[in-house]
Amino acid sequence: MIRGIARATITGAAIAMLAACTNNIDPDEVVEPIGDFRMGYNIVVANDVTKGPLSRPATEDELTTAVKQEIETRMGRYNGDGLYHLGVRVEAYVLAQPGIPVIAAPKSIMILGLQVWDDATQEKLTPEPVRITAFEAFDTGVPLIPSGLVKGREKQLENLSKSAARLIEEHLRENEELWFGPKEGRERVEFDRNAPREGEALAIDPAGPAPTPAN
Repeated sequence: MIRGIARATITGAAIAMLAACTNNIDPDEVVEPIGDFRMGYNIVVANDVTKGPLSRPATEDELTTAVKQEIETRMGRYNGDGLYHLGVRVEAYVLAQPGIPVIAAPKSIMILGLQVWDDATQEKLTPEPVRITAFEAFDTGVPLIPSGLVKGREKQLENLSKSAARLIEEHLRENEELWFGPKEGRERVEFDRNAPREGEALAIDPAGPAPTPAN
């Protein structure tokens, strides 16, 4: 029985390593445009975040840094002539602790709210925040082996953030025709994400103002 559990653990770890590649970006991949999408502000907040039961801890700074970095890596690849701001609020998370395989296999999860703005029109394209739920299953693909047995919390957070960024990308692509179609007469506006304007974090608030137009 012990040998069986050991084999399952080793096999699970191997599958997890292979499945993790699904969230990694292939440097040789040809990036297919999402209409005229180009990312403007990449704003991530994690204030008042809910830490799930039995979760390993993560600070507000750790959460925002990990999610923002993965969004930048994935969505910063697009270079359309439009300009759109992304606002993400980390609402809840669980970084699974070690558990007993099969009997108690806690899963890591992250829940976020996504908002999208068109810079030129200041229009909020998402009247209500879009719920994004990233599971460790996207990363490990192993239902019986909890990630807490084979990963530290930093790696769990990194993998969850990669899953979240991929899901955001998928949601934007699903709305390509609706949000990112060609706009006649719209000129390309140069934009520096590293020079945010004061007060832009207000854009995360569903009741708050839209970001100041770059033009």
